[in-house]
Amino acid sequence: MSDEMYQLLAIIIYMAAMVFIGWYAFKRTASLTDYMLGGRSLGPAVTALSAGAADMSGWLLMGLPGAIYLSGLVEVWMAIGLTVGAYLNYVLVAPRLRVYTQVSNDSITIPSYLENRLKDKSRLLRIVSGIIILIFFTFYVSSGMVAGGKFFLSSFGLNYHVGLLIVSAVVIFYTLFGGFLAVSYTDVIQGIIMFFALLLVPIVGVFLTGGLSETAVSIREVNPQLLNFISGGSLLGIISAVTWGLGYFGQPHIIVRFMAIGSVKEVKKARRIGIGWMFLSLFGAVSTALVGIAYYQQNNAKLVDEETVFIVLGQIIFHPFIAGIMLAAVLAAVMSTISSQLIVTSSALIEDIYKAVVKSDASDKRYVFLGRMAVLIISIIAIVLAWPNDESILKIVSFSWAGFGAAFGPIILLSLYWRKITAKGALWGMLTGAITVMIWGNVKILTDTLYEIVPGFIMCWIVTYMVSLATYKRNDEIEKEFTEALEILKGES
Repeated sequence: MSDEMYQLLAIIIYMAAMVFIGWYAFKRTASLTDYMLGGRSLGPAVTALSAGAADMSGWLLMGLPGAIYLSGLVEVWMAIGLTVGAYLNYVLVAPRLRVYTQVSNDSITIPSYLENRLKDKSRLLRIVSGIIILIFFTFYVSSGMVAGGKFFLSSFGLNYHVGLLIVSAVVIFYTLFGGFLAVSYTDVIQGIIMFFALLLVPIVGVFLTGGLSETAVSIREVNPQLLNFISGGSLLGIISAVTWGLGYFGQPHIIVRFMAIGSVKEVKKARRIGIGWMFLSLFGAVSTALVGIAYYQQNNAKLVDEETVFIVLGQIIFHPFIAGIMLAAVLAAVMSTISSQLIVTSSALIEDIYKAVVKSDASDKRYVFLGRMAVLIISIIAIVLAWPNDESILKIVSFSWAGFGAAFGPIILLSLYWRKITAKGALWGMLTGAITVMIWGNVKILTDTLYEIVPGFIMCWIVTYMVSLATYKRNDEIEKEFTEALEILKGES
């Protein structure tokens, strides 16, 4: 059997496992809460690993190692910012959001939570939130599908469109039928594959390069500044990289996991697992790049595409079947993010827009069916957007991260910690954050100076706070729920 066939066999086994998990989750999905939120039954390990896998995408295995390989440790500031942001998200958001979404009319999406928490009778806040999620995530999903098509093109020489359709078909199947449970369970498998792959490549690779000291010597021979954390980076550039961590507070596909965990008591366990997984995975990605620099220097060779350093080292170091599992790790990173975004986009369309606009007392079974149709429709639109293989669409990833972080982040935090936030304050703050990111992110001189999440986050916070103060009127129901949520937190912590 050829090396390529071994690798392809590993990919086929991986995809078959994803389909099986989708079928298994389908058997356990009965209600809309099951489909959209897994019945709030996730354990700490599933919560942590699914949040991590949904978060990291192909950036962890290709983008970050490629950036480190090219520019050195100055690129690690983004990883530091993301780790700190993820930790604070577990500490500041997870426990309160888990309790408050249940206390406030058992909310199962972020827009429905904001409407219920702020008692917005106009439904405008919920609809606008849903539209923002729907628009950004449709493009976000398409960027993942582009990455999937390119994966098969670069790894097996398969036609881009064939690869795009294969990845799309498998993700659509297990997301459409299995819903949130399928997405979460597949994320766990994908997270484990990513974790071990990112640790094995640099651990085994460093033996090929002669150990830690020889590896460091070889890197310095290429460029001594590659091991410098600040060389080549400006102060504003480092701030821009670190502030990626702000985005966590407003990412719907990540914080929805906190709403689904079994209880507040399990949040601490989830945090330890999640941050441990994240730290070691990021450390592995950085180490892979450094080992790659040393390996190619020692062998007097050149890597054609820096972002493939993880894949190429895996193929050099391991048996072709194991190398195929390494390839599956890259595919896992891409697919886990696509599926998470699809289920959140589906819930935004059905739970937050359709149910808010169309007065209906349809059964749960009917809404689950509509949720599945939403996954299919959004997927088809995303495939159409991804079909031209337009690389510019991949830029929407960082743009969308900033958009969600600035539009939702301050509002989520204020809604959990401040009694006086109002629906009007949240609506105007959300729009201000999103518009600031849109304007800033499309002016090159501004984006080259500072990442758009910083001004967007600050403007959203200021506007939400000022408008809320101007429009605040005491609401006994809000006061009661806020107090109840705090009491439950004290009792379960």
